[in-house]
Amino acid sequence: METELWLLWATLAVSLLYYLSSLSRGADASPLPPGPKPLPLVGNLLDLRGHLHHALARLARAHGPVMRLRLGLTTAVVVSSRDAAREAFAKHDRRLAARAVPDAARALGFSERSMIWLPSSDPRWKALRGIVAAHVFSPRSLAAVRAVRERKVRDLVGYLRGRVGREVDLGQAVYGGVLNLMSSAFFSIDVVDVGAESAQGLRKLVEAIVESIAKPNVSDLVPFLRRFDLQGWRRRTARHYEEIFRVLDGIIDRRLAEASSSRDTHGDFLDALLELLSTGKVARDNLTTILFDVFAAGSDTIAITVEWAMAELLRNPSTMARVRVELDGAFGSKATVEEPDAASLPYLQAVVKEAMRLHPVAPILLPHLAVEDGVEVGGYTVPKGSTVIFNVWAIMRDPRVWERPDEFLPERFLDKAAGVEFRGKDFEFIPFGAGRRLCPGLPMAERVVPHIVASLLHGFDWRLPEGVFAEQLDLSEKFTTVNVLAVPLRAVPVVRT
Repeated sequence: METELWLLWATLAVSLLYYLSSLSRGADASPLPPGPKPLPLVGNLLDLRGHLHHALARLARAHGPVMRLRLGLTTAVVVSSRDAAREAFAKHDRRLAARAVPDAARALGFSERSMIWLPSSDPRWKALRGIVAAHVFSPRSLAAVRAVRERKVRDLVGYLRGRVGREVDLGQAVYGGVLNLMSSAFFSIDVVDVGAESAQGLRKLVEAIVESIAKPNVSDLVPFLRRFDLQGWRRRTARHYEEIFRVLDGIIDRRLAEASSSRDTHGDFLDALLELLSTGKVARDNLTTILFDVFAAGSDTIAITVEWAMAELLRNPSTMARVRVELDGAFGSKATVEEPDAASLPYLQAVVKEAMRLHPVAPILLPHLAVEDGVEVGGYTVPKGSTVIFNVWAIMRDPRVWERPDEFLPERFLDKAAGVEFRGKDFEFIPFGAGRRLCPGLPMAERVVPHIVASLLHGFDWRLPEGVFAEQLDLSEKFTTVNVLAVPLRAVPVVRT
């Protein structure tokens, strides 16, 4: 009891000192960003009810596109406009390219060997990023396994063909198909049966890790309490990591055993990693982390984006009809769609972009960290050591940039915004982030997402379940650190006539 009282009083004292020091800094020549008045100890946490990206957007409307919040004893600066994002990335990318690492991500030392969490100044980050860029997502590497990806998309279509006329959980089916697409491209095996519970089990394991990292954690809000792990989130995350690492380690160990008895190769990403291992360019304990970084994160991003795109098309029948006209004009009675086919369809590409704009998988980019003084955004100083949050959901719905921003209008990407791409250079549209922390899996996503959507539309007509009308389709969100449909999308594939 005495220990708990001591911790409480120590927390209150440090919070009060921090609060008073923040008030004194307000008189400095370089102003800090404005923001809602924080309460002692909890800061602005009570202002963040509901989905985080919605709450931050609401506060930004009152306090401006560069806004300061207190989250417990930590300071956060929130960027919510295109111009502020451009200034942050174009002028200060190096100073903001570190990560504010949630305590749960430190489980099993994961944050110290993962390119997701390592600072960009760390030589290990540069080495890992270089490996992934050269051996996974380079044009040559992607071309080498294109046939594998196309075969897995055909498998997904085949699974749905066996369920024609029946209601299916489309998100679950797509997720299973994408898991196998990624696992086949990376290590030449299917990890699940499409649509089966095994796919859901693996997905739930990844979601449990994401949830543990995203949950409010006193270790992040009051850093000097971190070593106690009072809520146990680091311990829970460690157990989840152990489970998924056991699966990935089993895949690696089996391949190593094969390599010792045979000279046959698979031509996949794991072959390239094992070659680097044999020459000492990568350590064995890094292999599992690399596979997790590119496999788990990439599968979620692709599958969720496809589900959002299909949901919007089912809710907007006129848009669905226009995509079909484009598909039929390009392919006619062609049996299957190939990746280059999908890349050649401007309206389909516009549909995918618009789905990403309205429903970014990561509406709040993983938090950045200001590691140096001298960062100024929007006329305000970003304090060294503060967490920097980019609300891309708000940026991509900014009414000052986007006309009718809350409506699904793919045509906008055929008109004045036709040149807007998602490579982090057009700061009004950054679903994959920008700068040094641009998502490395972007080249895979831009090939696979349109290909899957085109294949689903070319292979079937789609209707909603009996009694569900397009205008009633529930597109409400469920948000942790990724943005998914709160109600899974159910639809009926129908043979095309």
